[in-house]
Amino acid sequence: MKTVQISLNSIDKVKSFVNSISKFDFDFDLISGRYVIDAKSIMGIFSLDLSKPIDLSIHAEGDRLDEVLKLLETYMV
Repeated sequence: MKTVQISLNSIDKVKSFVNSISKFDFDFDLISGRYVIDAKSIMGIFSLDLSKPIDLSIHAEGDRLDEVLKLLETYMV
């Protein structure tokens, strides 16, 4: 598992982010304060404060993790 900070400060970014990570079988969690949201849930993401960076926990290892990190470079802070 790896945690990175991402920024989802527009509706288009949220939509493309969810479409990107939905291709993977493993879990992604967004953590904002005491809230933990399934990162594949658009409705869940919009319940968070998107004005500041959010922690993303990626539940993957090895080559799959590297593949995800490369895909998420545009969202990382």
